[in-house]
Amino acid sequence: MQLGIRLHDIRKAPLEERLQIAQEQGFLCGHLALSKVITGHSVSDSALTPGFACYLRNLFAKNKLDIAVLGCYLNLANPNVESLRKNQARYLAHIRFASLLGAGVVGTETGAVNEAYQYEERNHSEEALQIFIENVKPVVKYAEKMGVIFAIEPVFKHIVCNPTRARQVLDEIASPNLQIIFDPVNLLDISNYQNREQIIHEAISLLGKDIAVVHIKDFRVENNELVSVAAGTGEMDYDEIIRFIKKEKPYVHVTLENTNPENAVGAREYIQGLWDACTVE
Repeated sequence: MQLGIRLHDIRKAPLEERLQIAQEQGFLCGHLALSKVITGHSVSDSALTPGFACYLRNLFAKNKLDIAVLGCYLNLANPNVESLRKNQARYLAHIRFASLLGAGVVGTETGAVNEAYQYEERNHSEEALQIFIENVKPVVKYAEKMGVIFAIEPVFKHIVCNPTRARQVLDEIASPNLQIIFDPVNLLDISNYQNREQIIHEAISLLGKDIAVVHIKDFRVENNELVSVAAGTGEMDYDEIIRFIKKEKPYVHVTLENTNPENAVGAREYIQGLWDACTVE
């Protein structure tokens, strides 16, 4: 595997410094969310020029880092038509940019049926799922044209909330350019976390062949809520995940989440240690 980090989890600094820090900390790839790490100039759709892409591509190469994920986490089920169209246009701009960057995937979560992008029960309805599928279709079609992988990340509180719904999206759209970002903790909630081994096994069984990137973090239960924390500092058992990666996903990008500048190296070393100790037939 190629272990990486969300660049916005590195200490606040210009992107050039963040990439140097990531390399010095032993990471091999980064999750790039433009608006979270670039503040000195515009990152609007019109700013995503070929020249900007070439600059970033060369900058990452200088630091021997891949761009694992170009993040664009906007709501593709926004009921406000004007906002939805802007979000779709933003995805197209990111896909075009990714084709020049050489990014692994353009990554997204799957939205909510309200403008606030908040959890409500209707997010888990079949109606919501069909809204998302219809709204993501033109985005995936454009990804096909540009030769880019568009990857959706199932999250319990969002529309694609479990492995079964993710499989339905993949099957209905039926595009090789639509794949999965697998974040095991994001499939969990206070209502189901005690069944996490079963949920993770189901996700690997249903989605394994379409997983393009893996996100790794941990969780703790605080005040009857799941709180995401750095790998190795919570309750997660990564055995099946590591075995799956080692057996089925050679050199896959695996990016750490919810680290901070003080524990990022420790989280990387923890996951690397599990990898080194894992044996597969």
